[in-house]
Amino acid sequence: MKIVFTGGGTGGHFYPIIAIAQKVNQIIDSEHILGAKLYYFSNDPYDKEMLLENRLLYEEIDSGKMRTYFSLKNFFDIFKIFFGTLNAIFKIFTIYPDVIFGKGGYASFPTIFAARILRIPVIIHESDSAPGRVNKWAGHFAQKVAVSFEQAATYFPQKNTAWIGQPIRTEIEHRATKKEALEYLKLEEEVPVVVILGGSQGAELINNIVLDALPRLIKNYQIIHQTGIKKFKIVSSQAEVVLTRESLRTRYFPFPFLNPLQMKMAAGSATIIVSRAGSTLFEIASWGVPSILVPFKNSNADHSRKNAFNYARAGACSVIEEANMTANILSGEIERITNDKISYEKMAKNAKAFSKEGAAEKIARALVDIALSHER
Repeated sequence: MKIVFTGGGTGGHFYPIIAIAQKVNQIIDSEHILGAKLYYFSNDPYDKEMLLENRLLYEEIDSGKMRTYFSLKNFFDIFKIFFGTLNAIFKIFTIYPDVIFGKGGYASFPTIFAARILRIPVIIHESDSAPGRVNKWAGHFAQKVAVSFEQAATYFPQKNTAWIGQPIRTEIEHRATKKEALEYLKLEEEVPVVVILGGSQGAELINNIVLDALPRLIKNYQIIHQTGIKKFKIVSSQAEVVLTRESLRTRYFPFPFLNPLQMKMAAGSATIIVSRAGSTLFEIASWGVPSILVPFKNSNADHSRKNAFNYARAGACSVIEEANMTANILSGEIERITNDKISYEKMAKNAKAFSKEGAAEKIARALVDIALSHER
C-alpha cells in the first residue's frame, strides 16, 4: 500500500497532512497492514523531524507560482511548473501509489497533474471557505472532496463532496486542563490569559500592536505571545524596553514558537486568543475558546478575510481588520469580550459547536480503503 500526500509548503497545508498521516499510521498498526509506505511531495519539507516521526518519506517537487497580479516572476515560474510537473510524473510513475491526497497550494499542482495523467485516484481537502485554484481544478476529477467550511462545498460536485471539518493533529486537538496549563506555564491562577498566535513565521502587524498594547494589557491579563522564530529576538528585546518601568512585566511570556505540548498548554490556559484567520481557527474552535481574528489583507483570493467573517457569523469570534488594528482597539476588544460573561460563554459555546471532530480519521479511512482496494 502506497499513499502520496501533497500540499504547499506552509503550516496551513502541512499540519493537516500530518494529522491525516497520524491516523493512517494508526490504521496501519491496528490492522497489521504490511509493506505500507507514505510519501510527502512538496517543494519544501517544512519540518523534517515531524515527517520522520510520522513515517513520511519526503520527495522534493519544485513548482512555480502563478500570481494573480503582474510579476516577471510569473514568466520564470512557468518553466518551474513545467519541469516540476515532468519530475512529478517521473516520480509518481516510479512509485505508482494507490491513491494521492492533495491539500491544495501551488506546490501540489505537479503531483496532482501527474495523478491525473497516470489515472491514480485523488482525494482532496479544502481548508478555506472558498477554494484555491489547484483544488478548484482538482475537484472536477477527484474521487472525494472534503471541506472544512460548509460554504466551500458549493464550489465542488455535490455527489463527491462532504463537509467534514478540519484535520487537527492528535497532540493539540484537545487542550490541557486549566490546572495542568497553569502549573506547566507557571501562571497566576486568578489572572486571565491572552494567547497571541502569529503563526510560526510571526505576524509583524500583530507583534507591533501587541507591543504597543502591553502596558495596558498586563494590568489585567497575562500574555502568552508566539512571536515567530525569526522575530523573537527583536520582539522580546523591544518588550523589555516597553515594560522596563512596569512592576507587572513578569506577566508577559514571549515564545518564538509553540511546540505541540506548549500549544496544548497555552490553549488550556487561554481566556481568549488573538490570531490570524488561517487553519489555526479550527484548532481554536476545537478548544472552545473565544477569539479575535485579524485576517491578512493580502491573502490569495482574500481567503483570510472570508474565513474570519464566516467564523464570526457562527458567533465564535470577533474580527479586527488590519486597517482598524490599533493597540487601543485590540485592548478594548479583549476587555469587552472577557468582561461580558454572558457574551463570553455564548462565544465559547459557538466555537465548540463550529468544530467538527473526526475529519482526519474520515480522510485516513477513505485513503486506506482506496489503497487496499487496488491490492485485491
